[in-house]
Parts: sequence; C-alpha cells; structure tokens
Amino acid sequence: MPLIFLVGPRACGKTTVGRTLARRLGLPFVDTDHFLHHQTGRTVAQIVAAEGWPGFRRLESEALRATAGLHQTSGAVIATGGGMVLDAQNRAFMREQGCVFYLSASAEALVARLSGNPLAAQRPSLTGTDIREEVAQVLQERLPLYEQTAHHRLDAALSPGRICAQALTLLCGPDDPAAPTVPESGKDIAQAPAPDGGATGA
Repeated sequence: MPLIFLVGPRACGKTTVGRTLARRLGLPFVDTDHFLHHQTGRTVAQIVAAEGWPGFRRLESEALRATAGLHQTSGAVIATGGGMVLDAQNRAFMREQGCVFYLSASAEALVARLSGNPLAAQRPSLTGTDIREEVAQVLQERLPLYEQTAHHRLDAALSPGRICAQALTLLCGPDDPAAPTVPESGKDIAQAPAPDGGATGA
C-alpha cells in the first residue's frame, strides 16, 4: 500500500478522516503537526512566536519527509497541515511518494467548524483579520495549490465514513473485491489537475 497524503485547509476533517481511513486499511495514521509537536516539544503557536512562519514552514517540511521516510515501506495515512502545499517541493514530494487526496470544503463550512472548536485559537492567525475574512482569503489563495497537489478530490461535507468509502474505491479500484460499495449519490469526486504553478504566501 502506498503512502496516502491528505491535504486541505484547517478544519476540513483531515485528522478525523485520516484516522478512519487508516483503521480501515490497517495502516498507521500520522498527523504532521502532531509529529512536529512531539519532536520539538512545542506547539505551532510557540514555534511561530520563536521562529516566525518561515521557521515553522521549514520544520513542517522536515516533518513531512520524516514521517514519509518512517513509513515508506509499509505505508501510512498522513494528514498534513493546511499550509503544507505552499512549498512547491512539498507538493511534488507528496505526488511522487504516494496518493494525495484533497478534502474540499467551502469557506462557510470551515468557519462554522472553527467557530465551534475551542482549540482553533491555538494556531496563530495568518492574516490578522477576523476568522471569516481569514478563512475566505486563505482558501482562495491555496485552492489552486490543493488542486494541483491532489490526485483526487473528496467532498469534506460528507460523513467521514462516506469519504473513506470513496477514497477506498479510488485506491482499490471499482472491480477490486476489497473496494466498498458506494451509493451512486455519493460519487461526487472530481480528479484534480496535475501541478503546474508556483506557491502563494502564507
């Protein structure tokens, strides 16, 4: 089983979906933010406060390669930070090393999830604006990068179970007996285009 990378904005459900997908595949689950916290003993906010966003991005990229290296042979489901795609080398690395799924969610859905999550304040603001403006701005900037990076796009508005069923169908193939049956109404996946552009700023 190849490495499986999940990309998408904060609060799109990468951790929840990743854990469910890993369990169904019998693979380890890794969150690059959690891995970085374990390795450094610092939260994202603490790293940004000490080293700025460029310093965090550098460590984030190192965490991506470290987690992939640890599971290169046996495979794993790896959930990445929302800004992982900002680095062109990260985008190319994920596409080359495994299968990349983009969990797509609207700005409105992301704002609703972040507003109801007391942990949301732990990650520093990227723009210094209110949450609605920030989410809309960041999503607009990063959307092309998510699409360029991903081999497949999944609708994050669906339940984790439905999302995983669709991911498994794409991974196993529709004729594979291991692939789950997905209701016709649930097949709302669009394949993303190949990468061809540069990064935007954080």
